[in-house]
Amino acid sequence: MYERMLDQNAKPDTAAIQEWLGPESCRLLTAMEGHLEEKYQLSRELKFPFGNHYGWGFKYGHKANHLCYAFFEKGAFTVMLQIGDKQTDSVEEAFLSFLPKTQDLWKNRYPCGERGGWVHYRVLTAEELADVCKLLLIKKKPAKK
Repeated sequence: MYERMLDQNAKPDTAAIQEWLGPESCRLLTAMEGHLEEKYQLSRELKFPFGNHYGWGFKYGHKANHLCYAFFEKGAFTVMLQIGDKQTDSVEEAFLSFLPKTQDLWKNRYPCGERGGWVHYRVLTAEELADVCKLLLIKKKPAKK
């Protein structure tokens, strides 16, 4: 259902990405980028980083800091972000403010470090995107303007 762009030899252009995502997911991805641009000195790079399980996506960063990946899917996108051990207390403090989906994804994260981990969040709604943005703010405090 949420098929990813898995042909490494066919680098997608903007039109292909937009068609693949569909109008609602394009709107959500654009909103996420807008949020990140407000908070960080945002860089975006089209990548095929981890082989055929992940496919094409954007890598977002702030200066030399990696923020997240957004992998393109038919009708959706999945944000993959890593929360380090130093940020887990902040996630736990905000835990009850998150959607049940976000709470479940955090509880079932792929472990990394002592307490941190990788979260793979398929964004389908504006409310889910808001939680992703909260997680990203926890991961990396915004740049001072």
